[in-house]
Amino acid sequence: MEYLLPTLRKKQEVDSIIRDTIDKVLVLRFGRSSDAVCLQLDDILYKSARDVSKFATVALVDIDSDEIQIYLKYFDITLIPSVIFFFNAHHMKMDSGSADHTKWIATFQRKQDFIDVVEAIYRGAMKGKLIVSCPLPPERVPKFQLLYKDV
Repeated sequence: MEYLLPTLRKKQEVDSIIRDTIDKVLVLRFGRSSDAVCLQLDDILYKSARDVSKFATVALVDIDSDEIQIYLKYFDITLIPSVIFFFNAHHMKMDSGSADHTKWIATFQRKQDFIDVVEAIYRGAMKGKLIVSCPLPPERVPKFQLLYKDV
């Protein structure tokens, strides 16, 4: 999918797309192009990119790049694929009923689920919110048991 959606491999590329995306939701998928679940998510992102193009930009971030490791630590990305949302350089969070509001972990079940989430984040961001409620029903939200070490 990296030939269909922009793929970022350098810290400077990620910094500039976060900084330069104005009045749109920036969707960054952190993962590997060789991972089957990432490819499934990439397919949904690619099919949805045109539908959300008026209010969102989608990009892929290759986690195997050495320069990207700083983002993996900063956003605590341990499971892939992870999707992080930004609006006007602000990290947007989503309350999906899990303990981690900072990112979406795993793939979306359907194209419409992704569109609904991005639209909810856009609407909330336009109202000045930094955290929004997940518009999906609980049965379509992936559940993970988060374990915190040394807290």
